[in-house]
Amino acid sequence: MSKKTRRKKQVTPERLMELSFAYAPPLIISAGVSNKVFDSLEDGAKTSEQVAEQTGGSARSLRILMNALVGLELLKKHRQGKYSLTQESAAFLVSNKPGTHAGFFGTIAPQLISRWLRLSDIVREGRPAVAVNQEAEGTEFFSQLVENIIPTVDWAGMIPTTKRITQKFGVGDRFNYVEGDILAANFGSDYDIATLGHILHSEGEERSRQLLKKTFRALKSGGVIAIAEWLVNDDRTEPLPSLMFAVQMLVNTEKGDTFSFNEIKKWLEEAGFKKVRKLEAPGPSPLILATRP
Repeated sequence: MSKKTRRKKQVTPERLMELSFAYAPPLIISAGVSNKVFDSLEDGAKTSEQVAEQTGGSARSLRILMNALVGLELLKKHRQGKYSLTQESAAFLVSNKPGTHAGFFGTIAPQLISRWLRLSDIVREGRPAVAVNQEAEGTEFFSQLVENIIPTVDWAGMIPTTKRITQKFGVGDRFNYVEGDILAANFGSDYDIATLGHILHSEGEERSRQLLKKTFRALKSGGVIAIAEWLVNDDRTEPLPSLMFAVQMLVNTEKGDTFSFNEIKKWLEEAGFKKVRKLEAPGPSPLILATRP
């Protein structure tokens, strides 16, 4: 009786070739936003010619672009050759919607991608393309990024943007605005809750540990800190989005990185916090909560 041998799965370059086009989706979305494709479809389905007439773009170019957006499941295509928004693009890619990400894809994504083109040099030299965690360079970048984020402690150059956003949503009178570097600014004291929304990854370990200690002192007994971050596992082998975001920090900051839950838990406990736990929430990772005794 002959021995049965298993055929080994043949290794092919197919996955690598798919990865070689990974730059395309964000740039396709960016072109759609910049050329008002999603905005023009807000009031109903249109052909590429109708979109071209409304936006002033090339009908041929828009047809090719919009077909790609259909492939990305961000537009729907109908038998009459008309295109319409999906629920996802209607909610997040139309510029006047409250939860829009149009500004990110239209302006920020191309900036970030252009910096990634220097990644080989950055890895060799150990210096970022641009240090957005520094006030001079960061103010311009974050002024564009935070259209739907409301920081209340930030660089002086960011405060006008913060005020404009809070006024836009009718909550300007509910905030006090504190200017300055987060480690130098006066936080005050006796707060019930403090939120650090995607702050630690750009600060790096040393400044993050200092910030957690400072935040501890600003809370009252029983006060809670809530941290949103891109968490990695302890071995730094997954999840992939958080590992790639660490490279984003390599490209754009001097000390930034992504951290594991257990790393941040240790820093919180060193700062004096208790009951460090996770809370499932929308976003790349669960929130981290901790209480000041």
